[in-house]
Amino acid sequence: MTIAGEFPREVLEILKASNRVVVMTGAGISAESGVPTFRQAQTGLWAKYDPSQLATPEAFQRDPKLVWDWYTWRRDLISRSIPNRGHLALVDLESYYPEFTLITQNVDGLHRQAGSTRLIELHGNIFRTKCSRDGRLIADTNESPDSPPLCPDCGSFLRPDVVWFGESLASGTLEKALKGVESCQVFISIGTSTLIEPAASMPFLALQKGATVIEINPQATPLTPMAHHLFRANAGDVLPGLTAEILS
Repeated sequence: MTIAGEFPREVLEILKASNRVVVMTGAGISAESGVPTFRQAQTGLWAKYDPSQLATPEAFQRDPKLVWDWYTWRRDLISRSIPNRGHLALVDLESYYPEFTLITQNVDGLHRQAGSTRLIELHGNIFRTKCSRDGRLIADTNESPDSPPLCPDCGSFLRPDVVWFGESLASGTLEKALKGVESCQVFISIGTSTLIEPAASMPFLALQKGATVIEINPQATPLTPMAHHLFRANAGDVLPGLTAEILS
């Protein structure tokens, strides 16, 4: 195990020599920007609600206004945050590798805001809106007085473009992510609990395929005993220095 600012030669040599790298991020990296985790966000008016009971297709069918208003509130919370040093370092890291895939479980859009382009938003993006009937993305809904707004084409309710409990990932999203994981030389897991499927299985798949697996997380996870290298720290404390070493 290493700590922030200590970069073993073996880690640097592997990262500098690799061409195919996959990074997976979870709630930890967003928490460093002040984004409340899924359950931490339940305060004030929303404290009496179980988020796992709101983030479902069934909840939206029962009370679309309640669910839409909850997501409006969450978007407002998230919009006060900006990308941190960890997000920005990943943008620099992306520029170094011929084949680089950033898989995020976060829906806050901070990686995209930071400038990441080779990005897979596994669970969607809370700032995008889609038709609840056919899934087509819809722009310019901010001026609508309706809650939720209606699809301009079919009149169905619009909903956040996020994956709810009980839903499958968007078509092609999982396949694209797994393709990168199966072929990568290095897999870096950052700030994720490694508990939520299908993302939880990805670092273990990378291990099976012979990749070097690095974990950056202040907390132990199911991946910890299996990872080749550990940085027991936050992403913002590790990634800037590590990226600077790789790019030097």
